[in-house]
Amino acid sequence: MEIPAINLKAIVLVHWLLTVWGCMSLLPVSFAWGNFTVLAVGVWAIAQRDSVDAVLMFLMGMAVTVLTDIVHFGIFYPLLELSNENRSRFSAGMAILSLLLKPASCFFVYQMYRERGGDYNVNFGFPSVSRNREAYQSIDQQDESSGPANPFNQAQDTKPAARTY
Repeated sequence: MEIPAINLKAIVLVHWLLTVWGCMSLLPVSFAWGNFTVLAVGVWAIAQRDSVDAVLMFLMGMAVTVLTDIVHFGIFYPLLELSNENRSRFSAGMAILSLLLKPASCFFVYQMYRERGGDYNVNFGFPSVSRNREAYQSIDQQDESSGPANPFNQAQDTKPAARTY
């Protein structure tokens, strides 16, 4: 089964829109700062198409904001329930939708990281495709054409040359 290719621009745009809508009500400024900072790193990852570091930082930032968003909702959601306005419910709904989409976005950003040459392998115990190591030569094997091992590249039957100082 082939994983669909999702554009990094679409991921950043969707999370930006949901974060803007999520910040319309009672969520604190730290929610906005954290999410918009990570989205700025996402813009950096878009601008530098071949940068592995930018995508990795965006991926790690998205993973951290999942945790910080959970903390923000744990602390501030009871305050949102006290307010019975439609704006507060819409804002909370969009912020929760953003939180629910972040694990899927992290998965797609990780695929982009692998496409750009990142080699951080996450193994959860499932069988996966590994790199082909058949082309590597073992250090225990020697070429037959090289003869006996001679680490200093000297002739066997001759005396070492006198050193001139």
